[in-house]
This record gives sequence, structure tokens and C-alpha cells, in this order.
Amino acid sequence: MESFVSPRGPFALGAFAAADGREFAGLVVDGRVRDLTGTGLPRTTRELLADWDAVLPRLAGLAAAGDGAWTGLDGLRVLPPVEPRQIFQSGANYRTHVIDLAVAHRSPDDPRSPEEIRSETAALMDRRAAEDLPYVFIGLPSSITGPYDDVVVPDWCAKPDWELELAAVIGRPAHRVSEAEALDHVAAYTIANDVTAREAVFRRDMPEIGTDWLRSKNAPTFTPLGPFLVPSAFVGDPGDLHVRLTVNGTAYQDESTKDMIFGVARLVSYISQSARLLPGDLVLTGSPAGNGMHWGRLLADGDVMEGSITGLGVQRNRIVR
Repeated sequence: MESFVSPRGPFALGAFAAADGREFAGLVVDGRVRDLTGTGLPRTTRELLADWDAVLPRLAGLAAAGDGAWTGLDGLRVLPPVEPRQIFQSGANYRTHVIDLAVAHRSPDDPRSPEEIRSETAALMDRRAAEDLPYVFIGLPSSITGPYDDVVVPDWCAKPDWELELAAVIGRPAHRVSEAEALDHVAAYTIANDVTAREAVFRRDMPEIGTDWLRSKNAPTFTPLGPFLVPSAFVGDPGDLHVRLTVNGTAYQDESTKDMIFGVARLVSYISQSARLLPGDLVLTGSPAGNGMHWGRLLADGDVMEGSITGLGVQRNRIVR
């Protein structure tokens, strides 16, 4: 087991595998896990989220009592903390990230200076936040892997890149909810790394269609998730968290969620106008500045990514080709 960093709050929720392979939902307190099997609570984290209003006080009671069988994290494999039915991913949702991309992808014959492009793009982002709609696409649950598992890069992928993101986890179903109501439907938060094959994002053979999110983002293991689900009540303001990702100890993403163009409530409300969000579903809120394309440094065999977000713990994943 990798070294453990406690999440914020008196407890968190996770999914685990024992040495004999048995999988279970567990309550996490100070680096120890209480197996919830036999407590009368639902069996999986997704089932727990589906009855969150009733489950949360019972989890609080178990955490406070401290009795029952507890196991150290070192004796367990930490699994993805939930198996969602749907993953909704927000694109181009951080101002600085979009500005950096505009400079990096400017045409060679563009007469504007980098400073002019930055200024014009910043003004565009301000208008977008005030007048526009979020950009959201769909991810596949089969891309999810555990917070300490290897990320396996397929042989066709030449430009693997990192994208550490805050993920909102749905509790109450949400359909056509207002922005004011939206956060009432978020049960917890966790960390996601939306690994991307950069060369596959745009279909050069079909430019009129545009992006290919299936191929670029959904290979197995391309979405490390976790380590745990931290109840939203313990997280505080999701618009004021620190997102940090290192590769082999060097920090590349080091940003605040304050830089989001559309906050969690806006994203959840927007998605719910078209789709029905279900318990356990994930809303990935976009990647802040500092991706590999910006630095000219993409992922290579043996690299180790370590990602953290305020109060949510740390995930650590090795790249394997």
C-alpha cells in the first residue's frame, strides 16, 4: 500500500479488497478502515450513496463509536471508491488553462503577440462565464482504475498527458434542478485524473466533426479515481480548493478551483437539464493549467504521478507502457 494522507473531516468512505480478494465498502477514520459488511448498511458505496440522507448519520455514529473490527490501510488494496453508471466531464473550464492552450495552439501566421492572445482570450473567458453554457462530454466507467493502480498506456498512444480534476459525486438523483438546488444533490467529492491521449483529441481525417473523446480519454485505466469519497459537508467550498499534481516529484499543476469558469453547482444544474444524474455518477469539473502539453513534457514509462486536492487525500499512479 502506498503512504496514506488522511482526508479532511472525521471520516470518509471507500471501497477495498482484503488479502483474500473479498471486496467491501469501508468507513475510513485516521488511516483505519471499518468493514461495513454486517452493519445493516447497503453493500456497495453506490448503494450507500443512493440512500445518502439516511446513511450519512449512521456512518457518523459508527465513526464516533470506534467499536467493531478495524483494519489498517496497509493490509488492504484501495479500489476506486465508487462504480458510477455515468461520467460527465467538463472541458475547457479553467481560465488559465484555456488561455495557455490558446497561446500554445496559435497558428504560425497569427500576427498577434502571445500577450495579445492572452488578453483577448481572458476577455473571452469572462464573457463565456457570464453569457455562455458549460461544455460537457461523456466518459466511460470502464476507464476507471484505483487511486494507486498503474495507468497502462496502449501502444498506439504517443502523447499521454495528465489532467487532475475535482470530481463531484452524486447522491440524490438530479433532473432539471436549478443552480441553487444543485449542491444538495452532491453527496461527496473525490479526485480524478483524466489521462488523455493528446494526438487523438482531434480527428484530422474528419475535421468537420471535431473531437474524438472516445479514443483520446477512455482507454482502460485512463481515469484513476479516489482514494476516497469525502462527504461534501467536510469539504467546504468546492470553489476554493488547491489542486496539485507532480510527476516524479516535480509539480506541474498547482492551481486553485477558484480559476474554474463554471462552478460545481452550475455544472450539475446544466447537465441535469439534458440528463438524469444518478447516485454514484461523477461530474468531473475540468483540468486546471499545467498539463504536459503546456510544459512540453508528456508521460513516459515508469513516471509516477501524484495528485492531491485540499481535504481529499492523495492518489499515486505509475505509468506502464
